[in-house]
Amino acid sequence: MSGEVRTDERGRVTIPKEVRDRYGEKFRLVELNSGIKLVPIPDDPLEALRAAASDELCEASLADLEEAAQEEAREQAVEQIR
Repeated sequence: MSGEVRTDERGRVTIPKEVRDRYGEKFRLVELNSGIKLVPIPDDPLEALRAAASDELCEASLADLEEAAQEEAREQAVEQIR
């Protein structure tokens, strides 16, 4: 669906029901050089991230993720020194 929407006297935009039904009720407003974009915010952002992540990431424990992040940070720090 595409169409034109306008702001009301208070600066609000009404998102059509079909769009809300498809993408949800919460959006992040992102300002771009060429305009603006509304990005849907999932009801459960963590679950959406897990669904988009690889199996390896989903199966990793928090300790594994922290250790991997620290190792990556150490490697990047060493590269910057060189």
